[in-house]
Amino acid sequence: MVHSEERTFVAVKPDGVKRGLTGEIIRRFESKGLKVIALKLLNVTQEMAEQHYAEHVGKPFYPRLIRYIQSGPVVAMVLEGYNAVQAARHLMGKTNPNEAEVGTIRSDFAMVMEYNVVHGSDSVESAKREIDIYFKPEELCENYKNMSELVVEDLDVE
Repeated sequence: MVHSEERTFVAVKPDGVKRGLTGEIIRRFESKGLKVIALKLLNVTQEMAEQHYAEHVGKPFYPRLIRYIQSGPVVAMVLEGYNAVQAARHLMGKTNPNEAEVGTIRSDFAMVMEYNVVHGSDSVESAKREIDIYFKPEELCENYKNMSELVVEDLDVE
């Protein structure tokens, strides 16, 4: 399915933050052409964790998910761009790093599914829900110009 400009939620999970992979992960998204419109380092509260993983309530791995996402800080971000959800998921690779395509974030940086470095929304609807958990509307920096637009404007002024 082809989408136009859209937003997605991505989080560098505690293992990725602890290992110092945040910059490399962000670089990959930006290199693809996705624009970071919100970014923060935070400790996930119990309430946020429960909202984030609500669809897994009652599953045997649910308590581990909650413990893991709260085991250290995460870097939460909102990315915007053409087919943002699909583009981000492609860059991340399959949830199980041993099945992820070589060159994806999970293939390159993770060994086991439980500690797979990064989370990304699986649909536009999930993205909206997850963005609302981690960000207030005023925290999204929607209308900023990229460097090339600024340079062109500056050149036109003179």
